[in-house]
Amino acid sequence: MNYFITGTDTGVGKTLVSCALLHGFAGQGKRVVGMKPVAAGGSLRSNGEPTGVLLAGAAGCADGGQHEDVRQLRAASNVLASGGQINPYCFAQAVAPLLAARFIGVRISFARIAESFSELNAQADVVIVEGAGGFRVPLNEEQDSADLAVLFGLPVILVVGMRLGCLNHALLTAEAIAARGLTLAGWVANVPELGMAMLDENIAALRQRIPAPLLGIVPHLARPDAREAASFLNLALLDKQD
Repeated sequence: MNYFITGTDTGVGKTLVSCALLHGFAGQGKRVVGMKPVAAGGSLRSNGEPTGVLLAGAAGCADGGQHEDVRQLRAASNVLASGGQINPYCFAQAVAPLLAARFIGVRISFARIAESFSELNAQADVVIVEGAGGFRVPLNEEQDSADLAVLFGLPVILVVGMRLGCLNHALLTAEAIAARGLTLAGWVANVPELGMAMLDENIAALRQRIPAPLLGIVPHLARPDAREAASFLNLALLDKQD
């Protein structure tokens, strides 16, 4: 019951949906933990103040602070895990992980990420792995986020940020997931901004074309809250996929 969460782009609500899934599964009595293998940008010191440096290099954010996405994933988890397990790589620059790592002379190692995932998997019933950016974001010179999903062999949940251009981005991402031989377990329509033209019609067009169930529509939330977002998801549809 582990899942890899990807999105149509950066800033589409992957962390919100990942945390909502954690709350949903925890509500079923399961041991849950979130994982963010690679985080770039939005770093925080332990006291919550932003910092412009790499927090702890390849050891993750455990020693110097937390990336905001990681902080939210840890808060939504009910399994106690170290920062290095949840987030093996944390970079301060808000750029593609490949570039952020190269800037400080670090190479993102899939072996290290796999070790952390294995440790989390041994502790939890459900591991929700949140990818960085979109599905094909480069992580090192040879591998990207899609390769990470293949390494884990996890079913994928696609978060579609409902905004102009989402139809093309969503359909291309669904094709890319299938091309890697992965199962698209479902997708979530997240509304990050108010005022999208023909929102319902866009969702209908995606339902007709994406070969996976719509797990839920998360409306625009003035203050995004993962527990509230969880109420809009139908996790029973994932059981049917299993």
